[in-house]
Amino acid sequence: MFSTLLVSATSLLKFVLSVPLKVDWSRSSLYFCLASIGASPLVWNVVARNEYRNKTLTRLVGARVGCGILGSVIFLAGLNRDVLYRIALHDQPQHPLPYEMQTVVSWMIFGTGNFLVFTSFIALGFYGTYLGDYFGILQEKRVTQFPFNILRDPMYVGSTMCFIGAALWYERPVGLLISVYVSLIYYVALRFEGPFTDMIYAESKKGPEAENKSE
Repeated sequence: MFSTLLVSATSLLKFVLSVPLKVDWSRSSLYFCLASIGASPLVWNVVARNEYRNKTLTRLVGARVGCGILGSVIFLAGLNRDVLYRIALHDQPQHPLPYEMQTVVSWMIFGTGNFLVFTSFIALGFYGTYLGDYFGILQEKRVTQFPFNILRDPMYVGSTMCFIGAALWYERPVGLLISVYVSLIYYVALRFEGPFTDMIYAESKKGPEAENKSE
């Protein structure tokens, strides 16, 4: 058992250290993937802030329908991002991993990530997840149930874990580099979303702050 763990740990270390040597920068699919990852939070924050200030969609179709439209666009953009990520991985050099690491560990990480995303969605609801507060659809109280009682931003953490799990499953070291990029993008997005959401609830005077996070 110990020897198996040692082999797995050694293989994972070699996998991580191989990242600089296993990135083909000539592949356009890599840049399409990175652009998609970076563009999604930028677009949804710009649209949501415009909605808060100008009520563009609210005036056209109403707050709930407008939020539904934005939420659907964010969801579809996420699916497109995942497809581009998979294409980018397949276009990159492979680094073989032991069976246990490539299957069991990768699926544990990927499964845990999806579980965090799913339970975050259940806790927040559709409007809480997809920036409903920017449309004036406010939470009555701050969400503190699982998984928000163990992580501040479980949806973003879960999404990042899914990228890492896929990198191990497809045995592509570049996936770890992309995962670091994903975490950086989410970190920057949170620096904008968090204070702005706090401001919305402070101005509304309807209750304590709530955090509405999207993938």
